[in-house]
Amino acid sequence: MQTKAKPVTEKSGNPIVLFDGVCNLCHHSVQFLLKRNSEKTLRFASLQSELGQTLLEQFNLPSDLDTVVLIENGAAYIRSTAALRALRHTSNAWPFLYLCIIIPAPIRDLAYRMVATVRYRFFGKKESCPLPDPSLADRFLD
Repeated sequence: MQTKAKPVTEKSGNPIVLFDGVCNLCHHSVQFLLKRNSEKTLRFASLQSELGQTLLEQFNLPSDLDTVVLIENGAAYIRSTAALRALRHTSNAWPFLYLCIIIPAPIRDLAYRMVATVRYRFFGKKESCPLPDPSLADRFLD
């Protein structure tokens, strides 16, 4: 799903990944992207943060959204589309997974939702969003 809206607030024009700040699976996914985004173009913010909420509003997305969001080139992408588009910013063979975009979004999102439904049960939940490592602080916007 793509939603057109006002320009992104990030001055650099870099893509922004919004993630569930209390979800352990989401936290590990962010760590995965950080390690493999060698050009350091991806920026991150939690959905629960002030910036996250502002961007959700800016792109006419619900404030209680609990899925990954990728803001890129003036558009917001959610669920599997966001995850696949984020992988395009990684190194080695990971960007090839973007080829899964040819699978219709309803099928991809069904699989995404199945994992999302059990993520807290299998991976746990934090009380609050952990602070990033100081060496990575410039990659986090909130």
